[in-house]
Amino acid sequence: MTTAISIETISLSILVIDDDDEVRRSLCAVLSTTGYSVTSATSTEDALRLINANSYDLIISDLKLPGLSGLDLLKGVGRRIPVILMTAYGNSRIALEAAQLGAYDYISKPILADELIFKLHKYTEYEKLRRENSSLKEEISGHYSFNKIIARSDAFKGVFETVKRLAPFNTTVMITGESGTGKELLARAIHENSPRRGKPFVAINCGAIPENLMESELFGHKKGAFTDASRDKKGLFEEATGGTLFLDEIGELPLHLQVKLLRALQEQSIRRVGDEQLLPIDVRVISATLRNLEHDAQAGRFREDLLYRLNVVSLHLLPLRERPEDIPLLVEHFLSKHAKRLGIAPKRVSPDVMKLLLSQTWRGNARELENCIERALVLSHGEDIEQEVLPEYMLKNTRSEQSPPSDNDDTGEDSNLSIKQRTRELEIRLIRQVLAKTNGNRTHAARILEISHRALLYKLKEYEL
Repeated sequence: MTTAISIETISLSILVIDDDDEVRRSLCAVLSTTGYSVTSATSTEDALRLINANSYDLIISDLKLPGLSGLDLLKGVGRRIPVILMTAYGNSRIALEAAQLGAYDYISKPILADELIFKLHKYTEYEKLRRENSSLKEEISGHYSFNKIIARSDAFKGVFETVKRLAPFNTTVMITGESGTGKELLARAIHENSPRRGKPFVAINCGAIPENLMESELFGHKKGAFTDASRDKKGLFEEATGGTLFLDEIGELPLHLQVKLLRALQEQSIRRVGDEQLLPIDVRVISATLRNLEHDAQAGRFREDLLYRLNVVSLHLLPLRERPEDIPLLVEHFLSKHAKRLGIAPKRVSPDVMKLLLSQTWRGNARELENCIERALVLSHGEDIEQEVLPEYMLKNTRSEQSPPSDNDDTGEDSNLSIKQRTRELEIRLIRQVLAKTNGNRTHAARILEISHRALLYKLKEYEL
């Protein structure tokens, strides 16, 4: 063998198999000098015993060995460990057979050190690229694998553990919790940690689409099924084939569509509007709601049999006010996220502001907190975010909590004692909450608020919402 050329390597453990003592010792010397960790064996049988007891990154083996051959070694190792075969016979048939059995490469004898090291260098570069791609995939996968759900509370840790256990299965999952607690993020985390990752994740808000269009959105329609059906249209069940369909605000689904959804889940098939043909589906369904569906089922607003079908596994997300230990972590995350997005220097919150943030009830949960932080970043001038850039309602809440009305206070001038003022504040809060819940659908919001659409429009104008 000639002297090996110097090539930068990554740390590899190599097993050399050859019954020729001189060739084996020479190979081991060259590889050791180049920086590889080397073990040797004189037969396939010895090699297999070593492989069962140790871990190797690469095998360099002679094709002709006493007893079992190099091809037998390939059959025994499978594709678990890359193998470079050495042969004195430049036989294309053997090379093809070796490749079919999973050989990484082959090299002809007599072995030239430079040629061998060059092949190892190629393998090293391949291995580097493989590891980098694997790391990148993990990072991309981690985009929705909990790192977008920022939490350190024990309650969320328990949810994460449950997700890891249930994600590999096709079980239907129902996620409950207030608006803004991260129900869709959790659904995406389940999808990304399941065998369905890489397939579509399709989300729909069941309360945001007019009732007369909802059936077509979910199940699709045939051309001519109704007046505006000018062409065939796939529904979201078909769009989500092989992946996950996330039904947000499932409690808003009309009763007649609840029947059709139940049938689709039971039969694993759907029928487009205006079609007689059943289409098989392969979709995992995850639903979410902020309503108490058990109460709705008792009141006849939600089918009890559909509830059982959807609620095989239930995950509940606590509101932010019940896990205040997550607030500082979320604040830092939103500060970094929006400073980068807005192209401004990172800022920090003062201790007084953090104390104020911790004292809020956060009816809108993490979504409300994020909006608050983004607003503060835009309005603040210095490096620290101070109280004056926070929303006025937060400061009012704090002043009210610091100075609660006294039973002996009979001045009658404090607005905290005004029924009219308190009613106005309650109506504004409820209207905002319901509009957020319906994604701005005022007709649907009016129905939830149990007022007429005209009355809602009047209040929106009166309260300048």
